[in-house]
Amino acid sequence: MSKRPYTVLLIVPTGIGAAIGGYAGDALPVARAIAQIADCLITHPNVLNGAQLYWNLPNALYVEGYGLDQFAAGNWGLRPVHQNRVGLVLDRGIEPELRQRQLQAADATRATLGLNLTEYVITDTPLGVSLKTAVSGATWGTIQQPDSLLRAVEQLIQKAGAEAIAVVARFPDDLGSEALQNYRHGQGVDPLAGAEAVISHLVVREFQIPCAHAPALSPLPLDPALSPRAAAEELGYTFLPCVLVGLSRAPQFILGSNSNFHPEMGDIWASQVDAVVVPATACGGSAVMSLSQTKACIVAVNENTTTMQVLPKTLKIPAVQVHSYLEAIGFLVAHRAGISSAALKPATITLHQVDR
Repeated sequence: MSKRPYTVLLIVPTGIGAAIGGYAGDALPVARAIAQIADCLITHPNVLNGAQLYWNLPNALYVEGYGLDQFAAGNWGLRPVHQNRVGLVLDRGIEPELRQRQLQAADATRATLGLNLTEYVITDTPLGVSLKTAVSGATWGTIQQPDSLLRAVEQLIQKAGAEAIAVVARFPDDLGSEALQNYRHGQGVDPLAGAEAVISHLVVREFQIPCAHAPALSPLPLDPALSPRAAAEELGYTFLPCVLVGLSRAPQFILGSNSNFHPEMGDIWASQVDAVVVPATACGGSAVMSLSQTKACIVAVNENTTTMQVLPKTLKIPAVQVHSYLEAIGFLVAHRAGISSAALKPATITLHQVDR
């Protein structure tokens, strides 16, 4: 009798300056390693997106953050697909030359990678993205014209048959900001990440369809001191390729409460998650809180520091705390094998009788 698939959820929250995963796809090596020992890896765009760099992980599911929260809460399931038709929304605020660069990137993924894209839509008014920073240092943002975005997405779904949505919004250039300079040098918080999450959350919440965002920005001047962790975002004019690749195979969301819902073999629900790997100081997110109430084992990684200070013990979440992702992977190997991690230590504690 075969065992059921071993399923791991890897979370690195967006916009909180994670030492690993707070930059341009620098958590992708962690995802690649965990994918080798998990039958199914569930993670989100912040982990897998590396601008023009990406890596095909056949057993990884690319799930937007709001959808991930709904999945973890048991409200939505995930249905793996072979291919999605990806629709592209371009912000009317993008200048013509920069817009053409985005379209060339989209055409390149069609010609070189064979992705299935629909026609694109330009929003009927500029979206007006602005960037904010919280007292904690975490980044967030606002969009002045959310209705324009939703109209464009609806048009792609209804008229072009889009099954997933890529959004490219014009973000403000802030070349002289201290935050940007720190980020380029491998310090501080990604100034764009929080606002990107607002955009994708809105689309997924309204349409229950996979979505991810790529910012449109003017190319930055050459910086010889650029950190390798930030370098993936400076290889060209666009961050779009990794988003289109991810969305091309992103699982569809299924709502079990829907009267039209018909379960299929391969559908994945929160009850099937075996382990959740998360930075130790970022355990206050909705997905971790929801899954801490299930049989899933929470693995908190101390080495991946963030601007947050929300530890599992503060929230009374039972968690296995490990120093590094290397140690986390060792724990997952034992967990999958059904081996108590205590058995891998030099001393074994004697059994004690339960108190009456």
